[in-house]
Amino acid sequence: MASQVNSLGYIIIEGSETMIRGAVLITDAKGFPLDFARTEPLRPDSLARILYGSSFEKYAKEKLILESLLDAVEIQPQLWLCKDKDLLEPLKTNSKILSVMLEHSPHVPLDEAGHIETTAEPAVFMIQVEANGSPFRAEFSPNTRPEEVQQAAAVLAFSATSMDVLEPFTRLEKALNFLATGRS
Repeated sequence: MASQVNSLGYIIIEGSETMIRGAVLITDAKGFPLDFARTEPLRPDSLARILYGSSFEKYAKEKLILESLLDAVEIQPQLWLCKDKDLLEPLKTNSKILSVMLEHSPHVPLDEAGHIETTAEPAVFMIQVEANGSPFRAEFSPNTRPEEVQQAAAVLAFSATSMDVLEPFTRLEKALNFLATGRS
């Protein structure tokens, strides 16, 4: 697998009681797609749910969907972004690439793009991604080192000069919906 400098990897794994599915989109720093992979919907039967009990969803997300998606991509991003806190550690462990859960915040703007501020929450930082506007709330796995947070902030700030860094999540959601229904 090739590694792509200044690229972002977006991953979504979603599910319900009857189905779990996932997709990844790797983009360059301008938001242009470099790689895409998805899983077929996983529809567990009653016996699997009984045997795995309450651990089924975690097992399905981490072992069946996440590992399958990571194996399917041909380009490794510089940074993984996800929307699910439970994916942070398995994503980083399985891919050996820094992962972050990134979301908008109502926090007042920080000094400049790339600026990092600690919070009262462990492994959660405010990162000023864009020159203007509120910083993003960035949550990392608990064992993330300070230099990794700085690296993530630099990649995000660089990408934000030419793209909306959260927008590819919308594309992934639309792609999954299109694949499920045949309509965008």
